[in-house]
Amino acid sequence: MVVPPPSKTEPRPPGRGDAGNLAGRLALVLVLLAFVAGGAWALGALNRSSPRPAADPPFPVPFLEVRPGAAAPGAAGQVPTSGAPEASPTGGVEPLDAWAASLSRKIDVPARALRAYAVADLMMRTQNPSCRISWATLAGIGRIESHHGTIGGRRLQEAGRPSSPIVGIPLDGSPGVKAIADSDGGVLDGDTTWDRAVGPMQFIPTTWARYAVRANGDGQNPDPQNIDDAALAAARYLCSGGRDLGTGEGWWAAVLDYNNSTEYGQNVYSGADAYARASLET
Repeated sequence: MVVPPPSKTEPRPPGRGDAGNLAGRLALVLVLLAFVAGGAWALGALNRSSPRPAADPPFPVPFLEVRPGAAAPGAAGQVPTSGAPEASPTGGVEPLDAWAASLSRKIDVPARALRAYAVADLMMRTQNPSCRISWATLAGIGRIESHHGTIGGRRLQEAGRPSSPIVGIPLDGSPGVKAIADSDGGVLDGDTTWDRAVGPMQFIPTTWARYAVRANGDGQNPDPQNIDDAALAAARYLCSGGRDLGTGEGWWAAVLDYNNSTEYGQNVYSGADAYARASLET
């Protein structure tokens, strides 16, 4: 930047006219300040006279920088098994649905998603009890992968599918993206060139083909867009290899196998731990 040379004009001593102008300018500044202050006060008074109710804040999930393998998330509260509806003044409510609805209001997770995570938890207690996977860990993964099936403004519908399919980016070898050529003819992801992660728990087609089962046992093909099928497949995948997710070593091995990133694991841990602790509060 070019700096101009200093002016060669000699300053003149100030006269009374200069002093008068200075005083006038100071008076104008004071008037403007008073006007601005008065306007701010009036605006504040208006806001105070017409308060707007604050929205409830979202459920807080503090980020926990846990060292991989150091610990598993806190133990979650038990979920009720499906059974006879509980008696209530307004009619029967199935215990698992009642649990999901109550906890949903506390932790900002759709009740429909919570039910899916809980069902997967209950099924794995029978199929692989030594795994000790928790619904809270599945919720921690669902939170990161798709906001529990609601990413992009979607709604998780009662049948278990999001209001529109969840399909990830092409795994085409772009920077930071692994290259995985199409393995399913585009059946699940609509892409006949590259594979894409699909559904609320973001399965790639090859992994889905290995671990997917139909959660409700109705004989239909498993659907990666269905939160029940996706949650159960995720549980089966995390429990594979004889892992015990009740230990820090087993939990971290499972989650890093799902996505080999320490930050990812810490995010899942943070959500799972926060959900588990909230479920124990009365």
